[in-house]
Amino acid sequence: MNIIVYKKTGCPWAQDVEDFLKEKGLQYEEKDMMKKSQYRDEVQQLSGQSKSPTVIIDGKVFPDTNVEDLEEYFEERGVGV
Repeated sequence: MNIIVYKKTGCPWAQDVEDFLKEKGLQYEEKDMMKKSQYRDEVQQLSGQSKSPTVIIDGKVFPDTNVEDLEEYFEERGVGV
């Protein structure tokens, strides 16, 4: 599973998402939009916005998402997390 988390430093929702992924033992790539404007541009192209967190899972875009959205996605796909 390929997971990318686009976040902004200090965003509590992004931290919740990262904590959830770590707790479930899922590997992910972190892209901090505050540190590289390139990441902000990427998220804008992928989702039409630049809110944090935006998560990409195997190409599916979750703009301005939260833990509940990700839990639902994994549950619907039978991913035992």
